[in-house]
Amino acid sequence: MMKRADIRAFLEAISGGNANPRTELDYATPYQLLVAVVLSAQATDVSVNRVTRTLFADAPTPQAMVALGEAAIAQRIKSIGLWQAKAKNVAMLSHLLLERHGGEVPGDRAALEALPGVGRKTANVVLNEVFGQPAMAVDTHIFRLGNRTGLAPGSTPRAVEDALLKRIPKDMLKPAHLWLILHGRYVCKARTPECWRCPGAAYCTYGEKTIKA
Repeated sequence: MMKRADIRAFLEAISGGNANPRTELDYATPYQLLVAVVLSAQATDVSVNRVTRTLFADAPTPQAMVALGEAAIAQRIKSIGLWQAKAKNVAMLSHLLLERHGGEVPGDRAALEALPGVGRKTANVVLNEVFGQPAMAVDTHIFRLGNRTGLAPGSTPRAVEDALLKRIPKDMLKPAHLWLILHGRYVCKARTPECWRCPGAAYCTYGEKTIKA
């Protein structure tokens, strides 16, 4: 396990000086972020941004999305995985936001997770990105980094999440979420981590560090 005393230095190193990182999903409002994250399940941010460019132009609000309807939503997102189920969820969550929350995205975990297509990970992204809460959405990148680096080992996403919340300095919890995602996406990759260019390698406990050929 990474030494607790090294965690701050590791996170500062991989942050690249970016004190306020932002998700790579394109959005203009909390509602659009919520929809984009729901669509991002088993899909890349690039593919989601491609479909939301049209979707949000036609339906930027819950009211407009409900008026657009499930079938029309589906036509606009057909290029991403699970598009039929996602279209149904987006239509229904938009309806429920209007019915239960006056069209506003709630800043409460239970209320978010009560919406169709919104699980713990999606709720955590919204709570972190929109409401500035120290929530940690453990995707495949963060799960891998938590275990590979020794930062927060765990056998399940929830175990890694709980460990991160305990071990990361409180003042770093919000930005650390995206620092870890971006580091996992571009440096500490799944198949071949690029350890030779990792600024946090000195603090990482991974025993099979790669050397550039």
